[in-house]
Amino acid sequence: MQTVKECLLHLVVVAIVVALSPALIFAAEGNADKIQVLTLSLDEAVAAGLDRNRDLEVARLDRDIADQKVREAWSGVLPQLDVEFDYTRTLEPTIIYFPEDFTEPTKLTPLAISQDNAMAASLSLSQAVLDLKAIAGIRASSTVKKISMEAYRQAEANVISNIKTAYYNVLIADEQVTILEQSIARWETALRDSRALFKEGVAADIDTLKAFLSVENIKPDLIQARNRAAVARTRFKNTIGIDPTRKITLSDSLVYQQGEYPDDASIAYGEALSARPEIRQLELQIEADAQNVNATRAERFPAITAVGLLEAQTQFDDGVAIKDTDWPVTSSVGLQLSLPLFTGFRISSQVEQAKLGLLQSMSRLEDLKADVRAEIEMKLSDLEESRKRIEVQDRTIRTAERSYEITLLRFREGIGSQLELSEAELQLNKAKTNYLQAVYDYLVARVECDKALGRTARPAEDH
Repeated sequence: MQTVKECLLHLVVVAIVVALSPALIFAAEGNADKIQVLTLSLDEAVAAGLDRNRDLEVARLDRDIADQKVREAWSGVLPQLDVEFDYTRTLEPTIIYFPEDFTEPTKLTPLAISQDNAMAASLSLSQAVLDLKAIAGIRASSTVKKISMEAYRQAEANVISNIKTAYYNVLIADEQVTILEQSIARWETALRDSRALFKEGVAADIDTLKAFLSVENIKPDLIQARNRAAVARTRFKNTIGIDPTRKITLSDSLVYQQGEYPDDASIAYGEALSARPEIRQLELQIEADAQNVNATRAERFPAITAVGLLEAQTQFDDGVAIKDTDWPVTSSVGLQLSLPLFTGFRISSQVEQAKLGLLQSMSRLEDLKADVRAEIEMKLSDLEESRKRIEVQDRTIRTAERSYEITLLRFREGIGSQLELSEAELQLNKAKTNYLQAVYDYLVARVECDKALGRTARPAEDH
């Protein structure tokens, strides 16, 4: 029979286990998440990257800052209400001198006019009635907000393109590993055939040695390919912002999918002009620079402000209660007019600087348009070149596979040589590699072409 002490100890142990069970379960689930393989399609990878990418988060914060700058600009035309309270403690009283007798002004009598304590409370109100600079600032801040939105769209397009390219990098790295593994498997089969033929006296010992060396020579290439695949996976994880230790598998594959793109570069250029966020950014920048010119000119015009003041003050000596003091109230309203007459040519200089900044933005826009047109022509050319290579390599790979099968059959029957088999294997491996590279180049060219045309950037209203 348990003692009271043993029962209490048992209850304490049970309580500790119950208290720690949620943490233990959570830790187990966390470990299970790390062990569980994450399967991602291309679209899922893009969605995950848009949620976690750090560059996009910075662009999102810049957009939020622009929102607050618009609110700040509106403060220039909204009422300003201030409250002030002053307390002064007199350490030495303020003295003025009065003559004892006005007939003898040289004889003066000191008179203390200050009291021990002084307090003043005021409420001031100001409202801009006419301020052209503030109005121009509101317009400029709204344009800057639109610029930040286009910058976010550009950052988002860059992230999407980088994620897709990183995804394809992993796919091609995995495929290259597969090609080398298949090549080793074929050479191991050839090695077994060589040994069997050598035992039958049909093949020479040199054929067995060549097959063995072929297997061993491919193994270092396979090691390098596996390392490249691991590096590509790590970079892909970093691009989409997931734990580098998390195991992933990609559900999509390198498959040739022809896209629809304009045959005429002029049509593609027109599409890019209306869709690319970089171009829209510079167009908005030109608007902002023009507004900056107007805002700078507005400093030459008068600014009118309505003001109002409500003030109460008191003074009292020590020993007098605050509730017994008198608080006389004064109030006033008025208008303030300010007009710069001469500023040392500051305003005229700032206006000229603003005009020059506008001309710079216009020149940058023309340069960007020229670069975009050249980029589109090159991307469309790359796309067409990779598409043609796919068509050629598709026929080549089937021919190489048939050639290898015939050469392997001849070798097994003893009428073919090891050199013929090596050449057929080399051609098959090269055909597969070239086809894979052509498909990869086409898919990456599609990503770059979509970005050049502005198709990657989502419309502003979708954000």
